[in-house]
Amino acid sequence: MYVADSRGTPAPAVTPEPRTVAPGAPPANAGGASHPGRRAALAPTVLALGTVSLITDVSSEMVTAVLPLYLVVGLGLTPLGFGLLDGLYNGISALVRLTGGHLGDRFGRHKALAGLGYGLSALCKPLLLLAHTLPAIGAVLALDRTGKGLRTAPRDALISLAAAPEDRGRAFGVHRAMDTAGALIGPILAFLVLRGAADGYDAVFTVSACIAALGVLVLVLFVPGRHTESAARAEPVSLRASLGLLGRRDLRRISLWALVLGLCTVSDAFVFLLLQRATGIADRWFALLPLGTAGAFFLLALPLGRLADRIGRWRVFLGGHLALLLAYGLLLAGGPPGQHPLLPYAVLLLHGGFYAATDGVLMAAAAGAVPEEHRGGGLALVQTGQALARFAASLGFGAAWTVWGARPALAVAAALLAAAVAGCARLRPADGAPAGARGVSTAADA
Repeated sequence: MYVADSRGTPAPAVTPEPRTVAPGAPPANAGGASHPGRRAALAPTVLALGTVSLITDVSSEMVTAVLPLYLVVGLGLTPLGFGLLDGLYNGISALVRLTGGHLGDRFGRHKALAGLGYGLSALCKPLLLLAHTLPAIGAVLALDRTGKGLRTAPRDALISLAAAPEDRGRAFGVHRAMDTAGALIGPILAFLVLRGAADGYDAVFTVSACIAALGVLVLVLFVPGRHTESAARAEPVSLRASLGLLGRRDLRRISLWALVLGLCTVSDAFVFLLLQRATGIADRWFALLPLGTAGAFFLLALPLGRLADRIGRWRVFLGGHLALLLAYGLLLAGGPPGQHPLLPYAVLLLHGGFYAATDGVLMAAAAGAVPEEHRGGGLALVQTGQALARFAASLGFGAAWTVWGARPALAVAAALLAAAVAGCARLRPADGAPAGARGVSTAADA
């Protein structure tokens, strides 16, 4: 979607950027002041990338919705084995996020790197039809996560560069809401395919592959982007300079606390398995559990993004972890299956609220601490630390479940999360104006 939007790339003040081309986008030095009391329209980059993410998430969530049941029930994996595979699924992307973010910054091709990542993930969907052993499935999932790792930082860099600093929370909220609309559709489609197809899992993987290919096509044809020549930069963006961003105090503290909190986060798949055990939900309904999380995420992403712009992004981020802690508490407090019929609704609402308050909000906060020319690499540093932490958390929780059982493992995770939230509330990044914010000074960017 190469519709013109010059803000889709990280060019640092090379030539005057025609920011007025994007409908409603305020000039960099105006901060939207020319229309007091009226919000600017979102840039085409945000909406186009949201459309790509919506389509891609339909494909991805079809697989994600059935994968835990397919592996644990269909292939007979132990919780430890599933924890290893789930950790691989989330951890491999961490190894390539820095690469995607850095290359996007160095060559000014955030869209190209994002397209490569989306393409790799699309390729993996038909490969799942051929993988029927644990090593083969692990290899396919590793390739899929490599694609996700390559695309995430360049995509988020495009969003942050397209939005005015005071509207980044809203921009990420809109993108995440569109992304989550796909997550709503995916499990429903997987559920219908499983019920209607004789060979349900293979049918799910086939439909998912077709939808993933459509997402790549939309990216190529419609996502705005512009290549920034490296020669136009004062100096090339080096990997050492990207890693040196951790010398920035605000970014270092954001990265550290995102990592610490990620170490205390139980992966989605385990939450759904725990919820199934606590409520006695039948296997045939399992694929619909992610729908509850996605629905809450969809409804809350934009309101919480706007709230983060107003009261401070880190406050909303911590509030999301408190919602997750409450969800853990409800799972621990639940009695015999069926005793509390509202339990699944409450847990899934809190789980979706956690993502709505943290996913895009963390990227909006980090973007304010990174200059434009390093935006992809800076966001990748935060994402990498968080992904590695969740990889370790998945392994640790799977091992704890295998050795101690589900409830003791969850109790330990809840205690660690409570301690981490308390420490982060005390030592959180300062609520100051974001580094590199153009023409805007606001406490909400920290």
